[in-house]
Amino acid sequence: MQRREFLAASGASLLLAPLACAAAAPQTAPSLPIGAAAPSPRRDIKKAVKLGMVAGDLSLEEKFRLLKEVGFDGVEIDSPSDLDLDEVVAARDRSGLLVPGVVDSAHWRQPFSAADAAVRAAGRAALETALHAAQRVGASTVLVVPAVVSAAVSYDAAYARSQAEIRQLLPLARELGVKIAFENVWNHFLLSPLEAARYVDEFESDCVGWYFDVGNVVNTGWPEQWLRILGQRVLKLDVKEFSRKKRDDEGLWQGFDVEIGEGDCGWPAVMAALDEIGYRGWATAEVGGGERERLADIAARMDRVLAL
Repeated sequence: MQRREFLAASGASLLLAPLACAAAAPQTAPSLPIGAAAPSPRRDIKKAVKLGMVAGDLSLEEKFRLLKEVGFDGVEIDSPSDLDLDEVVAARDRSGLLVPGVVDSAHWRQPFSAADAAVRAAGRAALETALHAAQRVGASTVLVVPAVVSAAVSYDAAYARSQAEIRQLLPLARELGVKIAFENVWNHFLLSPLEAARYVDEFESDCVGWYFDVGNVVNTGWPEQWLRILGQRVLKLDVKEFSRKKRDDEGLWQGFDVEIGEGDCGWPAVMAALDEIGYRGWATAEVGGGERERLADIAARMDRVLAL
C-alpha cells in the first residue's frame, strides 16, 4: 500500500548472447479438426502474493506454510528488506512455496529519473542488490518502476535517463539469469501499450520485459488491449481490481477498494488475451492482506478469475 500512496504524489546482439535470460517458448494449443469445438483453455498460471500481505505474529517459515496451505504457489519479497535471505531459502525449501520474484522497493523513490548523477548511481546499486537477492532465492524477475515524470522531471529526460541506467545492469542480469520487469503504475510515464512495447524493445535484450498490473490500467484503458500489444514481453502479472464507479462516486484512489472479480478489469477478456499471447506464468495478488481466512479468500477469488 505504500507504493500506491507514493505513486499518487530485437537486434543481432541477441543472437550472439548467452541464453541465461531467454524466456521459455510459449505453449500452443494442438490443432483441431475442421468444425470441432475448441476445448476450454487449461492454463498453467501459478498464484502468488506479496509477503507484506501476510498478517499475524508468525515466523517466516510459518508464513510460507500458511500461504501454501491456502492455495498459493509462491510469494514475492522486497529488496531492500530486513529479511535474512538464508532464512528465505530455508523457508522456501521446507514449505515448498516458491519465491518467483523480488520487488525493487528502492525504486518507489524513482532514482533513475533524477537529474542528480549520485542519486541515479544509488539506484543502480539498489537494483544490483535486488538482482543478487533474486538469484539467491531462485526468483526469475525483479520488478522495477523505471521512472517518474513530474514538473521537475521532463518526460524525455525520464525516458533517456532510465534507459541509460538500466542498460548498465543488463550484463549483470544476464550473468545472474534474472530479468528486469517494468511495471505500469501511475507515474505519468509510458502511458500507452505501444510506447511500453517500444521502451522494452529499444533495449534489444531478452533480459528486460514487462510486469503487467491488470488493475492499474483500468482507470485510463483496457487491460486486454495492453496484453495483446505487449505480447511475449509480459513476464509476470500483478492482480488487483479497479472500479470506475467507485472512482467516480468516491474519488480516484477509492477505485481500488473493490475485491478481485468485482470491479471493471473485465477478466473474461483479460484471460482471452492471455491465451492469445500464450502466457503461462505467475499471477501475484497485490491487495489488502490479512490472516488465514482473508488469504484463503484471495486465493479463491484468483482461482475464479483465472479460470474465466
